[in-house]
Order: sequence, then structure tokens, then C-alpha cells
Amino acid sequence: MVDIGSPTSLCFRTNTTCNALLRELQKIWVDIGESDAEKDRMLMELEKECLEIYRRKVDEAANSKAQLHQSVVSIEAEIASLMATLGVLNFHSPIKEKGSKSLKEKLAAVKPLLEDLKVQRDERLKQFVDIRAQIEKMSGEISGYSDQLKQTMIDSLTLDEQDLTLRKLNEYQTRLNSLQKEKSDRLNKVLDYVNEVHTLCGVLGADFGQTVSEIHPSLHRTNHEQSTNISDGTLDGLQDMIQKLKTERRVRFQKLKDVVGTLFELWNLMDTPQEERIKFARVSYVVRSSETDITEPNILSTETIEQVSEEVDRFNKLKSSRMKELVMKRRSELENLCRLAHIDPDTSTSLEKSAALIDSGIVDPAELLANIEVQINKVKDEAQSRKDIIDRIDRWLSACEEENWLEEYNQDENRYTAGRGGHLNLKHAERARITVNKIPSMVDNLIKKTLSWEDETQKSFLYDGVRLVSILEDYKLTRKQQEEEKKRYRDQKKMQELILNRRESIYGSKPSPRRSNSVKRSNGYSGNVSVPPTPRRSSAGATNTETMTPRSYSSHRQNGYFKEERRLATAPLNFVAIQKEDSASTYTSVCGSEPDSPLQN
Repeated sequence: MVDIGSPTSLCFRTNTTCNALLRELQKIWVDIGESDAEKDRMLMELEKECLEIYRRKVDEAANSKAQLHQSVVSIEAEIASLMATLGVLNFHSPIKEKGSKSLKEKLAAVKPLLEDLKVQRDERLKQFVDIRAQIEKMSGEISGYSDQLKQTMIDSLTLDEQDLTLRKLNEYQTRLNSLQKEKSDRLNKVLDYVNEVHTLCGVLGADFGQTVSEIHPSLHRTNHEQSTNISDGTLDGLQDMIQKLKTERRVRFQKLKDVVGTLFELWNLMDTPQEERIKFARVSYVVRSSETDITEPNILSTETIEQVSEEVDRFNKLKSSRMKELVMKRRSELENLCRLAHIDPDTSTSLEKSAALIDSGIVDPAELLANIEVQINKVKDEAQSRKDIIDRIDRWLSACEEENWLEEYNQDENRYTAGRGGHLNLKHAERARITVNKIPSMVDNLIKKTLSWEDETQKSFLYDGVRLVSILEDYKLTRKQQEEEKKRYRDQKKMQELILNRRESIYGSKPSPRRSNSVKRSNGYSGNVSVPPTPRRSSAGATNTETMTPRSYSSHRQNGYFKEERRLATAPLNFVAIQKEDSASTYTSVCGSEPDSPLQN
């Protein structure tokens, strides 16, 4: 059975229809009576017309095929271009599928693909445009909207619509991220700079808004729609402004510090009460603070400095009227320092001379006060260098006082009685004996320390105007003499006891207690037997220092090393008075105190 839809069936039906029509036409021609030639001619025309119709239809079909084929090729090319633009590498084309397909089927298969690629291209292009717009905006913010710099940055990002690949999009995104980070860094830096400017303006009392507006209005914006300028020009302007403000802060800080320091000096000089000082307590910490520690608002403002300066001027005027009183006060302080350090004060600024100079108008009181201040500082420095030796002197004097107490204690006949506080005195005596035994070594160490100080300073160590080494040598010599005198006294006492014992054996009687006591009182040691040193200017009746000082110390004087030679030589020590009897007189007084003494015979 023949399929009526197949080309063979169509051709069969066409032939059948044509044959039927041809027979009908021939029948009509017969009825008409057409000649054979006419019939042949008409058949030829009919065949020719049929061929023309077939040929035209074939041409039309061929053209339609070519158009369809061109459309498919064009779409394939456009798809390939879009795939290349979008960077699609692994893409499955339905045209290349196995099995024969008509052109219309192929065209119907690729049209959705083309539309999908166009949609992707449009979306990708929109992404590029959006990123590029953000890049242009940030580039403008970073460049300060400088046309030349902005154009340079944008030219490097010219959009190529033929390259919309993800790789290119990632490049734009990377550039955008870099700009976003740079913007964030710049914004943070700008904010830090602005905060620093705000702090400096607060300390200096300057107008913050006006200061930053000079750099760029956006830094102190009132319109929040305007973004903060973060260009290099703004950063450089902020840095320059910070440096300028820091320089101004340094100048004002030093100025205020000097003024406050002067004010403190005037306060101290004039004994200003605390109630009056409290008004400037706010700026008092400037003197002991560093520049970077100053953060209080308006502390370095011109108004604050002017207020302190006015106070200084007021005190300077007040000081001028009280200058004589200040000079006298500072001189008294100098003398007090010298007294504590046992240093002779400079006589050129004594109270009498200073008062006379001020009253006569020969010397400016300010210069005299400054001179006294220099002397005070000099005495303080020297007192500091002498402190160790002075402390040793105090310990030596304390030991000598203990020696005096122990000597008096030993003379007390009731010291062993069980009275109130007797055990405390016994303990005190034990400690005193230990201390007294250390006196010779204390003196020797003090001499060594003093000589070392003199070698370092190249001047003699004077204690209340007398050379300390001379005092110590005199003390050692006097102590030695007293020790010898004590020894002679003990020997004389033994001899007296021997004589009394002989008398007792000869006469058979003992000396009366009255006479024994008289012997004890006549020896001259009933009081303080030790040498209580008091290193002050000596009386004129003492032994000459030159003769009591060892040769090593005298050689220094002979070389002119000490300037106080004459005074030291003529002003010996003023120790506590001790009865000094030569050995003969003492012996006579002891042994000859009894009327029946063999020495009187």
C-alpha cells in the first residue's frame, strides 16, 4: 500500500490528475475540432508553463533553504561570539548533535540558546557598568576629583564590550576591592588626623571648625550628603596642619612652663598663701609634665598664658617693693643652710652689708638676690658632697657624749644600788662601753674620709671655719695626753696606797675617811674625765694646731694647700674644760694631801 503522504504517492496522484485533465482537454479539443498541430502547440505551451512553475517553486525553495542556512550560520557565529565574549569554554551546541535535522529544526534549536546568551551578556555588561561606575566614583574621591588624575585612572579601566569574561570581571572587582580598601584606609587616616587636630585645637583654644575648613569643607560638614574628602591633598593638608599645631603647642607649652616656673619662684620668695595660689592650680601641673601629656582643653590658649603672665607681672611689681625683705630672707636661709652644713657663709652678702648696699642704692636688689641664690645653690651642692662626712661627725660626737655619760656613771658610788632604773643604766653603760671602744677607729676612718674628700675637691674640709683634720688630730692628741694623765694618776694612786699601807704597818692606824675623800677630790677627776669634743673655734689658750698635727698634715699647710692656716693655727679647740695638772703637781697633790705624808718630811 502506497503512503499518500510520501513523495511517490504525491507524484502518483499528480500524474493521475494531470492525465485526467489532459484527457478532458483532448476531448474538448476534439469537440472543438482543433487540428493536431494546434494541439501539439498548446501542449508544448502547457508543458512549458508547468516547467516555469516548477522552476520558480524550486528557486523559491532554494532561496528559502539558503536563507535558513544563512540564518543558522549567522546564529552559530553570534553564539560563538557571545560565548567568546562571555568566556564560555565548555558549551554543548545542539546543532552538533548526532542525527540529521532540517534547517528549520536547527534554527528552532539555536534561537533559545542565542537569546539566553544575550541575556547573560546584558547582565554581565550591567555588572561591568556598575563596577566601573563604583571605580570611577572611588577614583574621584581618592584623586580629589582632579580631572587629569581621574581620567588617568579611568583610562586604565576602559570598558571593552568584546571582553565580558569572568576573568575581566574579576579584574574589575579586584580593582574595586583595592580602591575600597584604600578608601577605608584613607578615611581612617583622615579621621585620625581630624581627631588629632580636634585635640590640638582644644588644647590651644583654637576654632576646630575653621581650622579644618581651611583644609577642606567636607572635614567639618554640616550637610551629610557631602562625603568626606580623602584625597592626597586633604591628607597632606591635615599633616601640615597637625605639624603647624604641634609647633604652636611646643612654643606655647615652653612659654607657659617658663611663666609658671617664674610664678612659682615668686610665690616661694614672697610666701604667697595657698588660697591665692589655688586660682592657678589648673596650670600648676604644666611645670612637671611633658608636652605630650598636656590634654586639658584651653590649657595652652593665649588667654591662659596672658592670665599667668599678668599674675607674674603683678608679683614682679610687688617683689620690687619688697626686694629688701626678700634679700634679707634669702640671706637668712643661706646662713641657716650654712649652719646646718657647718660651712662659713660668704661674707660679701651678709645681712649688714646687704642692707647697706640696698639702702645706698649702689647695687640692684635683684642682682644681689640673684647672687644669694647662686650662693644657696652652691651651699646645697657642697652640703650634699659633705653629707657623708657630716653624718660621721655626728656619730662621733654622739659617741663622745656617751663617753662623758659613762665617765659620770663610773664616778657615781651608788650606781650598783638596786634603785629604780638601775638595770637600765647598767644596760646603757654596756652599750656605752662598746661605743666608746669604737671612738679611735671612728676618728681614724673620719680622717681618711676627710682627706679623700680634700683630694677629690682640691680644698680643705672646714667645719665651722676650722679644718676638720686639725680638729681630729687635736682630739687624738688631747685624748692621748689624757690617757697618759689617767695612767699617771693610777700609778700615783697605787703609790699612795703603798705609802698608806706602810704608815699603817708603822703607826698602826688608817687614814681617816675625810682624808681619803680629800685625796679623791684633789686628783681632778671627780667630774668628766673623758674628752668631750665640740668642734668649734678653739680658745686662744689651747695648744697650737701646727704642733699637734702629724707631719703628713703639716706638710700640706707648708705647701700653702689650705687657706685657713693662720686661723686654724691660732684658734685651737674649745673642748669641755678638763683640769690638766702636770705630773709633778698631781703627784704632790695626791701624795702630799696627808699632813704626815713622807713626802712632806
